Amino acid sequence: MIPGEDLIEQGIHDLAQGLDTIPAFLVSIGAPRLRRLGLPIPPKVLPSPERGLYERLRSSNPNAAHSQYNALIRRLVSYERTAECVK
Repeated sequence: MIPGEDLIEQGIHDLAQGLDTIPAFLVSIGAPRLRRLGLPIPPKVLPSPERGLYERLRSSNPNAAHSQYNALIRRLVSYERTAECVK
């Protein structure tokens, strides 16, 4: 299992269900690259996912939203890079 794969799989599932969760926002941000990697990203992703992710994080913990956002983006990029190497 690739680090972060659980988060990406959850995001794909949530998008397919029409949910606007943190994993769904993250997958929406990475959708173009994730599709190129062959992942089954639903055709409809969340609009303005960067803003949506930040707002979701800010609503639950305003003081840590920025660092949490950056950590999630790093996790997404790490997953994408590792998946490219494995592919």
